[in-house]
Amino acid sequence: MKNKFTLLMLCASLALTVSCKKDNTENAETTEAVEAKEATAEAVKYNVNTEESVIDWTGSKPTGKHTGTIKISEGEFAVKNDSVESGKFTLDMNSITVTDLEAGNGKEDLEGHLKGLGKEETADHFFNVNKYPTGTFEITGITQEEGKTMVEGNLTLKETTKNIKFPATITVTPEAVTLVSESFKIDRTLWKVNYSSKSIFDNLGDKYVDDEIEIKVNVKAAK
Repeated sequence: MKNKFTLLMLCASLALTVSCKKDNTENAETTEAVEAKEATAEAVKYNVNTEESVIDWTGSKPTGKHTGTIKISEGEFAVKNDSVESGKFTLDMNSITVTDLEAGNGKEDLEGHLKGLGKEETADHFFNVNKYPTGTFEITGITQEEGKTMVEGNLTLKETTKNIKFPATITVTPEAVTLVSESFKIDRTLWKVNYSSKSIFDNLGDKYVDDEIEIKVNVKAAK
């Protein structure tokens, strides 16, 4: 009887562990691009601190995952009555960095592959930074849904623009604005990043890369 009870407790513990490890990160709601609202003349401009602003990313495949960052090279918020009216930011795609690998142990190779450096035939596998050196994100709306602040904006990568919506915390003070998103996912193939996508190519077996990229945005700006 004691052995049966122990076995049941072990099974319950394993089930709980599996449940806790489940990825609950949601996909950003993605639609066609919409027109961005221009800031009013009374709005106050806050310039992005490029040293403290970053986009964290995670890419996954059956055998594991990789993490990294992308820098924001410039941008600004427009604020009126302590609320963000608009914002636009430039992503420096040449700054793509892999953070889970050490130099000399695959880091440079993966960064080069993501940037499309090296062979011409592999340049467009991912982001092809020589042809598309920057991306942009422009806020098109900020709403409240079920107690959360939702940021909507046009994301442009590889000259393709889609509107995405994701939850974030926005803080406005007389001196600074911060926007910190929750982690969310986007489907890279919607921006023509198709390398090893099993939704694009057949017969990949377990050699595919997940379509979804996990993103976390952290933007800081000062007046």
